[in-house]
Amino acid sequence: MIMSEFQIGFIAVIGVLVLIAIWIIFYFIPVGLWFSALVSGVKINLLQLFLMRWRRVPPSVIVSSMIEGTKAGLKLDANELEAHYLAGGNVTNVVHALVSAQKANINLDFKMATAIDLAGRDVFEAVQMSVNPKVINTPPVAAVAKDGIQLIAKARVTVRANIKQLVGGAGEETVLARVGEGIVSSIGSAVSHKVVLENPDSISRVVLEKGLDAGTAFEILSIDIADIDVGKNIGAQLQMDQADADKNIAQAKAEERRAMAVALEQEMRAKAQEARAKVIIAEAEVPLAMAEAFRNGNLGIMDYYKMKNIMADTQMRESIAAPNMPAAKK
Repeated sequence: MIMSEFQIGFIAVIGVLVLIAIWIIFYFIPVGLWFSALVSGVKINLLQLFLMRWRRVPPSVIVSSMIEGTKAGLKLDANELEAHYLAGGNVTNVVHALVSAQKANINLDFKMATAIDLAGRDVFEAVQMSVNPKVINTPPVAAVAKDGIQLIAKARVTVRANIKQLVGGAGEETVLARVGEGIVSSIGSAVSHKVVLENPDSISRVVLEKGLDAGTAFEILSIDIADIDVGKNIGAQLQMDQADADKNIAQAKAEERRAMAVALEQEMRAKAQEARAKVIIAEAEVPLAMAEAFRNGNLGIMDYYKMKNIMADTQMRESIAAPNMPAAKK
């Protein structure tokens, strides 16, 4: 009984090992894929599929791509597909693009398709865009006409992929930037905003004539102005800002002149005070001069009394005239 259990366990282990060995064999030698390729008319041997496993290339991707291309009438080489996969390319996408290009009578060979794919562009989407043009909506573009009125325009740009320019050609951002520049230039050259509102198609004609798709990966088919809105009166706003600036400058200059006048007034007051001080000093020297004249005999006592009488008379006249001064002012 014990011997029979051992035999059963040994047989189970052997069975598991056999299954693992069979799985490993069929993993490295994908017979199913080889048979599918053989049935589909694709010439590929088991050794190639075995070596793909060792090079870490999924045979299913290569075989399915070759089957798709062969059914579409394309001549594909397994080594070229494998090399493109090892280079980091999308083999399935490239084959889809080649089949679509052939059906649409677009001149696209395997070398060009792989170059576009390795350049980081979606070659299949590019082929679809060549067949079905893409519509790109531009963001609102604001521009000012010569009369100072701001216009805000939105455009729809219909583009078609240029297969020959996909490698090294500019993308959608460049196309949108050029279209926006053309819209601004067209509106800015208009004499009045009313002219643009009456003929919005004039913007499309002017922009298309500039050849904005040069050097890009797209061919511009049409530019349609979807909407135009009237914005601010930029000209009037600029005039108001200029008037405010001129007013501020005038106020600053007036304040400067006022400050200079105040400074001049203060200076004149200081000079007047200085003159009064000199007069007081001179008046203080008069008694000294009179005493000196008495000592030198140049002034007699009668002359002194005459001068005193004159001074008293003058003071009396001033006291008499003082009460009448307010009446005179009235």
